[in-house]
Amino acid sequence: MTSITINKVSILDNFKQLTKFGLSASVVISSIAGYLLAIDKIDFKILSLLIFGGFCMVGASNVYNQIIEIEPDKLMNRTKNRPLPTGRVSVNNAMILAVLLTILGIASLYMINPKTAMFSAISVFLYTSAYTPLKPVSPISVFVGAIPGAIPFMLGWVAATNHFGIEAGILFMIQFFWQFPHFWAIGWLQFEQYKKAGFNMMPTSEKSKTATRLILIYTVFMIFASLIPLLKKTGKLYLLPISGVLVLTSGLVMLYFGIKLHKEQTNDFAKKLMLSSVLYITLIQIIYVVDKFLH
Repeated sequence: MTSITINKVSILDNFKQLTKFGLSASVVISSIAGYLLAIDKIDFKILSLLIFGGFCMVGASNVYNQIIEIEPDKLMNRTKNRPLPTGRVSVNNAMILAVLLTILGIASLYMINPKTAMFSAISVFLYTSAYTPLKPVSPISVFVGAIPGAIPFMLGWVAATNHFGIEAGILFMIQFFWQFPHFWAIGWLQFEQYKKAGFNMMPTSEKSKTATRLILIYTVFMIFASLIPLLKKTGKLYLLPISGVLVLTSGLVMLYFGIKLHKEQTNDFAKKLMLSSVLYITLIQIIYVVDKFLH
């Protein structure tokens, strides 16, 4: 009995690590937020398909990514104990899991509408076939990776409306610009480990004032994009003034840590920027959804 229990726990743990369960769940929450912004009444069938299909597609992307990066993962402390580098899971079994998740994900999202399945499939393709191979080649990988990374927030809107318009475009833009300060902060913190594995993640290939200046520029772009709905020129997506103040305040906190990183050039402020970016993207989704139901 104990052996069977341990084996089940091991399989579940490997599954969670391969799919990056926590990260995948956070991406799905982003899609749920986009869905809630678009609807007047929740359709639980569509919402369930979005949650299940979305998780499958993000999980598949993460498995493909780890299959491609087995060798670099062996070199980094953060990743060397994952299932594939340690041999706990074979490449063949990981590929079977990735393909199965892809099929289940596309099928589930297609049942919502073809556009949702299409955007999700584009996201997996770009993440796996463009972003991942570019990581050891050029810092432009972060720009390429920001495209699939920005799809989940707007995917919920497309799932609810079967339409990609200005509203979905704004949601895409917010998450697109957000990823640059977020991932460059991580790139700063993991710079030595990434370099050891051959990854080229910082915009200037080094920790520098030029890199942090770019972080500040994209943070400002992100804040402006997040405030565009205040103008009430974005279809059904708009914000009340009080919500705009909250969004701006959240953005200024992130900008503050970006400025501190620019001045001090330390890992401490890179970590604070990274944490504030996670807080920002979480808060604005909550603010947007609450605001929508206050109209």
